[in-house]
Amino acid sequence: MLFCGINPGLYTAAIGHHFGRPGNRFWPALHRAGFTDRQLDPSEERELLRHGWGITKVLGRPTATADEVTAGELAAGGRALVEKARTFRPRWVAILGVGAYRTAFGHPRAALGRQEETMANASVWVLPNPSGLNAHYRLEDLAEKLPELRLAVQEGSRCESVR
Repeated sequence: MLFCGINPGLYTAAIGHHFGRPGNRFWPALHRAGFTDRQLDPSEERELLRHGWGITKVLGRPTATADEVTAGELAAGGRALVEKARTFRPRWVAILGVGAYRTAFGHPRAALGRQEETMANASVWVLPNPSGLNAHYRLEDLAEKLPELRLAVQEGSRCESVR
């Protein structure tokens, strides 16, 4: 499984760890959903590898908010992510940000959850952006969305279509 954020915020870029800002809900939600046995600190991101999870981003340019990222940057980042998936061959790619997914991959009506399309033979799941700036989803909401993904990963179910 490869978890994929949109791009680093300024604080995250400064500390050099994914989802690093204290208000980001990625790490608490991941733990509450059973992906980790305890809540990891962003500095412990490499611990995800023990569980078979990786972490990356659509693009590397840090911004204060995801709204500063252009559609062209997202599309280019989406192509780069497909190449990463071809290289590292995860079974699953979980994109954290439905708006970014829609723009990066040209699926304007995509919804949260499992997608019909695959990425380099990996099944794709779209989750809400865990940033504290995303007021649409509380930590509890995020933690409720993740267990379905965890169960699908554990069961080894995959999409049949290939992109």
